[in-house]
Amino acid sequence: MGVLNTTPDSFSDGGTLYTGGRLDLELTLQRARQMVADGATILDVGGESTRPGAAPVSIQQEQDRVFPVVETIAAELDVTISVDTSTPQIMTGAVAIGASVINDVRALQRPGALAAAAATDATICLMHMQGEPGSMQQSPVYVDVVDDVVEFLRQRAAACIAAGIAVERLWLDPGFGFGKTVIHNLKLLDNLLTLSELGFPVLVGLSRKSLIGKLLGREVDERLPASLALAVLAVERGATIVRTHDVRATADALAMVAALEQLDT
Repeated sequence: MGVLNTTPDSFSDGGTLYTGGRLDLELTLQRARQMVADGATILDVGGESTRPGAAPVSIQQEQDRVFPVVETIAAELDVTISVDTSTPQIMTGAVAIGASVINDVRALQRPGALAAAAATDATICLMHMQGEPGSMQQSPVYVDVVDDVVEFLRQRAAACIAAGIAVERLWLDPGFGFGKTVIHNLKLLDNLLTLSELGFPVLVGLSRKSLIGKLLGREVDERLPASLALAVLAVERGATIVRTHDVRATADALAMVAALEQLDT
């Protein structure tokens, strides 16, 4: 899954698709084309930054950023489009114009989100986040981070199924970096198989995360080697979808994992 942020303030690539202070649709399409050529089978389009400390945006702002990109990609590229949103109106609108995955960091907890997602035929990714982006990293605390995250996602999956969303439409994401310390993130990664044992595909987003910066002292643009290591470790522990800013390098690394796994088939 390639990350295609249409925001000016995302932690890693915010503003890189802007020209003269405005989102450049042609530049965005070029980025999308390159990601698909590099091996992305899913493009995740986001119009609201969820980095630590991020402020919310209006529905109109998010729509103006997301809808033209989804519509343009759907018309040109043979790729699955995911919309990274918690907003019910964006969910239904994006699916209507070509998106087929809803990737929600709030696990459909905003008012109306569960009903909106259920009314579509999209795949739903439920992510765990403690708190809200503006404050989530201030003092995250868990009784047991693995048990707490797994139980939260189990309950949200059950709520989706009760709302009429088919089991096969659900993915789970432990939410690395969303209300977690370095130790919380490492424990979740080490025990990722526990989450995959719930029986749903597991998506991970570890690309360029602050975990790397805190452990290694690397700036955002220096985190590729560690991001690749984390992607490989996650797949070895049961992850089935890897969300990344660096598609080609990540696809190459995971192709090596796949080649090794084929020896057992």
